[in-house]
Amino acid sequence: MDANMEAAGASGRYRANVPLSSSDGLRVRAALPFPDPATGVDSIRARPNLRDEHSDMTTDVDEVDAARGREYALLSLLLARAPDRSLLHRLAGLRGDASPLGAAHAALAEAAARTSAERVEREYFDLFVGLGRGELLPYGSYYLSGFLHERPLARLRAHLARLGIERAEGQSEPEDHAAILCEVMAGLANGQLPAAAGADRELFEQHMSLWIGRFFADLERAEAADFYRPVATLGRVFIDIETAAFALAPETGNTSDRE
Repeated sequence: MDANMEAAGASGRYRANVPLSSSDGLRVRAALPFPDPATGVDSIRARPNLRDEHSDMTTDVDEVDAARGREYALLSLLLARAPDRSLLHRLAGLRGDASPLGAAHAALAEAAARTSAERVEREYFDLFVGLGRGELLPYGSYYLSGFLHERPLARLRAHLARLGIERAEGQSEPEDHAAILCEVMAGLANGQLPAAAGADRELFEQHMSLWIGRFFADLERAEAADFYRPVATLGRVFIDIETAAFALAPETGNTSDRE
């Protein structure tokens, strides 16, 4: 799997360390800022609320899983809110390569360079908020059942509770929002959310794989999408890589074993 991720441009070439708790929607173990010298995008502190009684925790994070965490964190940040002027400037400096994921990074950088914070804020509103509702509903329950706050959300909450993760007080978005799920996957991949080996695979296969690729495909085709079209392409390509990697991985063990 190391070679596949290297070819995809996620290992070494893409260094946008974005916030772990980018959606501000969960209580998770505190994470110290990790500024990246290439982009200047810093992480923020997340609120602690994890149990200490975990067993068989993953502690060592290899380069591939660290890169996976950065991809998930970037998607979480961009799906949680419209990027401001400073973040757009940093995104414009992203580097790509000839691989599908590298090309998606380059397209995102180009889109960030040619837009403005005001235009992206309006676009985000039209896509995800709207007057009554946005063009898209980025929730697992909606994609899996056709309705919000249905059984898929209840199953996800039970799964997150087993991991010691809960939504922060005062946060209105449900846990099946795409940004929150990407936030959790970032924490599991980069080790900032301590969990048993294979926890990221279980969460992905049980609560993301059946719908989030369709969401990114819908976002690519959305009428209001301009800046968010390359965001969607990045998400779709990365989710395809994750799906293929998990399919090839052993049934047990963490993602570092995916070769």
